[in-house]
Amino acid sequence: MSSSRKPKIVVLGTGGTIAGHGASTVNTAAYACSVRPIEQILIEIPAIALIANVKTEQVLQMGSENFGSAQLLMLRKRIAALLQDDEVDGVVVTHGTDTLDETAYFLHLTLNSVKPVVIVGAMRPPTALSADGPLNLYNAMVLAASPESQAKGILVVANDEIHSARDVVKSSTFKLEAFASPYGPLGYVVEGRPSFYRLPARRHTVNSIWSGSEIHQLPEVGIVYAHGGVSPATIAAMARSGVSAIIYAATGSGNVAADMVDALRQARAEGIHIVRASRTGSGIVMRNGAQPDDRYDWLAVDDQVPHKARILLMLALTRYTATRELQDVFQAY
Repeated sequence: MSSSRKPKIVVLGTGGTIAGHGASTVNTAAYACSVRPIEQILIEIPAIALIANVKTEQVLQMGSENFGSAQLLMLRKRIAALLQDDEVDGVVVTHGTDTLDETAYFLHLTLNSVKPVVIVGAMRPPTALSADGPLNLYNAMVLAASPESQAKGILVVANDEIHSARDVVKSSTFKLEAFASPYGPLGYVVEGRPSFYRLPARRHTVNSIWSGSEIHQLPEVGIVYAHGGVSPATIAAMARSGVSAIIYAATGSGNVAADMVDALRQARAEGIHIVRASRTGSGIVMRNGAQPDDRYDWLAVDDQVPHKARILLMLALTRYTATRELQDVFQAY
């Protein structure tokens, strides 16, 4: 990027609360989602024009609870094409918060560029008192336009915090500080200036084995959530649904109730990979810790939460089938 020009940032709109509209300024939970086009959202934040030359595209208009593999693959393909353009310095994606962390992680693992890509959403619609979307989007533009954001993987900005797509999860249904990372944010954006204090340690973007790959389809991976008295029939039903793998969101450190072991082993005997995770939301599930994974030919997620372990495993299964290779993926990414 030449120092004599403002960076060119492409903003892709996909809908979500950041594109919502409430009947009243006090409607922070009851509102119409995904109704405002991205052009209108940006017009209402004139300070963005001082940061960058902006191009917008409305690629989707839906709540992110509706995102599936088709939307992930389409979004990845469009962003990858934009990043190949020498005139484009970065990309911002406005996104619903429900599955924002999943989309961000998928892009973190599959985009082949060091250019900044920032995913941003909002917990309150633009019509609400103390709406967070405008400042979140302004901060996302600051990040995307900053050379300091390069080569750090996909970034998520919310509530003035900069998060790595690998770590960040949505942790509240309504609070403005809804997004958090178990190891803390990478940094902050304050008064239009980004400051980074740590870097992602695991492989991503240009160092990911999927970054240069053509991906046209993703295998199905299901999640079964453990609870006291959970029935083994849940595993059998999931196995019959046609999944290639089951993430078992177990209690504690990946503990599996005695009644569930046979059902999980039967699913594995049918060729379905079994991955132990934890429903707690943080911490490590160690291989051969709470269960004899080697003997059962199961996998353990290391520190990844179940719904993001699903994203990683879907990608891993496009390349590998052997348990050892799949386990190595959880240790590397």
